[in-house]
Amino acid sequence: MTFKPANNIQDLQYFGEFGGVNPSISDSSTYTFLSAKTMFDTFEGNADGCYLYSRHSSPSNLYLGEALAAMEGTETANVTASGMGAITSVLLQLCGSEDHIVSSRTIYGGTYAFMKNFMPRFNISTSFIDITDLNAVEAAITKHTKVIYCESVSNPLLEVADIKSLSQLAKKHNLKLVVDNTFSPLSIAPKTLGADVVIHSLTKFINGSSDTVGGVVCGTQDFINDLRNVNNGAAMLLGPTMDSLRAASILKNLRTLHIRMQQHSKNALFLARKFEANGLKTVYPGLESHPSHELFKSMMNETYGFGGMLTIDVGNLDTANALMELMQHKNLGYLAVSLGFYKTLFSAPGTSTSSEIPIEEQQKMGLSNGLIRFSIGLDADIERTYSIMRKCMEELGVLQPSMV
Repeated sequence: MTFKPANNIQDLQYFGEFGGVNPSISDSSTYTFLSAKTMFDTFEGNADGCYLYSRHSSPSNLYLGEALAAMEGTETANVTASGMGAITSVLLQLCGSEDHIVSSRTIYGGTYAFMKNFMPRFNISTSFIDITDLNAVEAAITKHTKVIYCESVSNPLLEVADIKSLSQLAKKHNLKLVVDNTFSPLSIAPKTLGADVVIHSLTKFINGSSDTVGGVVCGTQDFINDLRNVNNGAAMLLGPTMDSLRAASILKNLRTLHIRMQQHSKNALFLARKFEANGLKTVYPGLESHPSHELFKSMMNETYGFGGMLTIDVGNLDTANALMELMQHKNLGYLAVSLGFYKTLFSAPGTSTSSEIPIEEQQKMGLSNGLIRFSIGLDADIERTYSIMRKCMEELGVLQPSMV
């Protein structure tokens, strides 16, 4: 049967304690017990359905986790205070001293910095590999490797990971495949393709209103239990706890994700086709020119399209900055990091979201300083948006004036 993630979310039914159509928000950091024995049992993990302290769990966080697990098709999920809270907890849970990670070379700058600069403090090393080269990925695996890490669609170069093949590699070498699916919620379901752990920054498309920071780890019940273990669980002991009010807010926004992703994808595909036809160096998985276009098609849930992220290269940083400033002045979007907002967001990742990656590494992976990353918004009239964008590009000499 075809996996339909939006149906899985929709089929969850929650009632508030007074019959509200939204579940009641648990606005408590700690919970009372009628007996001391129940408190002891809860500490030991033997009192299902009881709450102890909100760093362990809360009703609001568990509601959201259940919905996100349904979306990704995993047994359960654990929400965190940020996407980095999810990533760091997972990697520190899976790896110890002398262990090794094989990671995609193009990943979010914060993730790169954590693996490259922070994890060596614990004697954990990482090899950054072209994730689209399966032979190179396998060649990088050593007897110390514990994890293959990638993003479904990479930030910011939009490289597409062959999750099914990477899963087969992981199983062959007894590794865990961890996939960050932030750029492609609903469009790609990594668990169905063989991923062991699926991560999201909830800050982005899933929440969709740029007012909340959050993350989630979706996986097996056993793995999530390990993360929450009071004695050695990374999510428990590092304390990346999501606030209950924020969890309730994200859960409400999650209900419209399927509608929003369709519009993000529709608008991004329209603009990508126009930009490419104009002769701009355009990267978008929905374009046939994308080297992994067919791979993405083979993995995607067609209803939700190819996602809302695209890039263009305008040659140099000065031009990129001038264009972004002009587009913001024309109210086409905001010169801002992050993604998934109702309004288009644009940034030059080499000097922002990927600035943690050394310049020489950026050059090796093909990240030029003229690259602009777009998170395409929910514009109702995308043709008008394109028309104004084109005029901005013509004004700065990025495109020649149209003769039409």
